[in-house]
Amino acid sequence: MILFPAIDLKDGQCVRLKHGDMATATIYNDDPAAQAKAFEQQGFEWLHVVDLNGAFKGQSVNSAAVGAILKATKNPVQLGGGIRTLEQIEDWLDRGLARVILGTVAVRDPDLVKQACKAFPGKVAVGIDAKGGKVAVEGWAEASSLGVIELAKKFEGAGVAAIIYTDIDRDGVLTGINWDATIDLADAVSIPVIASGGLASIADIVRVTMPDAQKLEGAISGRALYDGRIDPAEALAILRGRPAVETRR
Repeated sequence: MILFPAIDLKDGQCVRLKHGDMATATIYNDDPAAQAKAFEQQGFEWLHVVDLNGAFKGQSVNSAAVGAILKATKNPVQLGGGIRTLEQIEDWLDRGLARVILGTVAVRDPDLVKQACKAFPGKVAVGIDAKGGKVAVEGWAEASSLGVIELAKKFEGAGVAAIIYTDIDRDGVLTGINWDATIDLADAVSIPVIASGGLASIADIVRVTMPDAQKLEGAISGRALYDGRIDPAEALAILRGRPAVETRR
């Protein structure tokens, strides 16, 4: 079970949004590379990065910051936001990304996702961001008519490395993961699912270790880590199999 710390990039800085609204950005660090290194030193083994500007613009915008992150950390990095073509996917993988996350293009052009999975085995994840149970695209600015499970099933057997599922209504507001919808999705497909959006406390970390959540690959945490609501050492100890009570002092 992996806990992915999140770095969301806006104008070259680490920020967190509420409900995906760019106007609500809170800046947590103006040095993304230093933040990536700090997460590695805290014991995290993966890094989740989103180019927020890129997600809205449809092309990479914070590439310099992502490049600095890749140089600063030895941890594998997954990146989403504005990646829409096979050429962009190949370029990012050549630059050292462990995997790319395809969101809008998974709705607009699912065949491209399948092509990418064949060309880059194990390197392509799909980001499914939902509002009211329907998939949102273009940096969450537009709603589609697709249901979450309906979209996910399109990629069964295609070789997708993981699905990152985000409940937009919970993202950045510390109200807890939408466990029902996340676990329903994990039950519906054979693709590993990563929970995202709203992870708020150690209680959520404990929840991800429960039997019905064991099928998940992990969960993503952003604001709760930056605000100190989740202690990295305690969270990682729980996920590595030590009872929560043993990590408290």
